[in-house]
Amino acid sequence: MLELVFTTVAPAAARADSQPPLKHYRCEGDPLTTALNAGAVDAGSIPNTSEGTVPGAFLVLQWRDISLQLPRTNNAGPPSFSDGKWWWSLEDPDHPSFRLRHGLGDVETFACQKQA
Repeated sequence: MLELVFTTVAPAAARADSQPPLKHYRCEGDPLTTALNAGAVDAGSIPNTSEGTVPGAFLVLQWRDISLQLPRTNNAGPPSFSDGKWWWSLEDPDHPSFRLRHGLGDVETFACQKQA
């Protein structure tokens, strides 16, 4: 019985340690990569589950000289990620929304497109 438990659990543990796949984009002419991490919460039955992400999920984004870890928002609809300053949304997966908030109301939008 113990052998069955250990052989069943081992593959799941190996997956937990693996790196999430990178997705490649070009934003404002520069390469950008993202890696979606499911996070510490492993509860697919949470009502606000959207396209495989649950609260606790986060996105690691690298662009130009910055590296961001953006937590998943609690917004309904397609997954979006924000730290209150930077915002990434997959409303259109081929042309994701990428924005930077400056101050109280000024928002800079960066044109992005998915790379093959």
